[in-house]
Amino acid sequence: MLAFAAAVFLLIATPGPGVLSCAGVGAGFGFRTGLRYVAGLNLGNNLVILAVISGLAAVVLAAPMVRIVLLAASVAYLMWLAVRIATAGGRLAFGAAARAPGIRDGVILQAVNPKAYAVSAALFTGFPFFPASLAVETLSKLLILNAIWLPLHLGWLWAGGVLHGLDLPERMHRRINLAMAGAMIAVVALALLSMGGTLSAKPGGTP
Repeated sequence: MLAFAAAVFLLIATPGPGVLSCAGVGAGFGFRTGLRYVAGLNLGNNLVILAVISGLAAVVLAAPMVRIVLLAASVAYLMWLAVRIATAGGRLAFGAAARAPGIRDGVILQAVNPKAYAVSAALFTGFPFFPASLAVETLSKLLILNAIWLPLHLGWLWAGGVLHGLDLPERMHRRINLAMAGAMIAVVALALLSMGGTLSAKPGGTP
C-alpha cells in the first residue's frame, strides 16, 4: 500500500496536462475561480479510472483506428491549450480567455489526456496489496489516489493563483507563458513517443 501511495504521488506530481493547466487557470483567473476547473478534472479523472478498471478503455482502444482518432484528438486539444497559453499576451496562461474554464473543461481535458489513461492503467493493474479481495483493493486504491490527487492539484492551482496576484512586468508574464506552453508541447511529444510504440505493436507480439 505504501508503494502504491508513493507511486501515486510521483506519477501525479510530475508535470502533465492536468497539473499544468491547474497552474494556468490559477494564474489567469485566481484560486477561487479555478476550483470549479479542478472539480471537473477530478470528476474526469475518476471517470477515466472507472473506464480502465471496468475494461471499457481496453475494449475501445483495442481497435487501431479508434486509438489513432483518440490520439489525434488528444494531441490537437493539448496543442490548442499550449497555443492559448503561449499567445495570452502579457497575461498568464488562460488570461486571454473570455471565461474561466469550468467543470466541463476539466472533464474534457481528462477524457483526452493520455497521461490519465497511462497512470490509471499502471496503478490499477499493478501494486497489488490485498489479494484476498480485488474489490476492497480497488476501493482502497481509489480512496488513496483521490486523497493524494486533490491536494497536489489544489497546490498547483494555488501556485498559479499566487502568480495571478503578483504585479509582475509584462516581459516576465510572457516568459512564463512560453515556459508553460513549452512544457505542454513536451508532454504532447512524450505522449506521441509512448503511444506510437503501442500503436505499432501487434497483439501478442512486440513493436
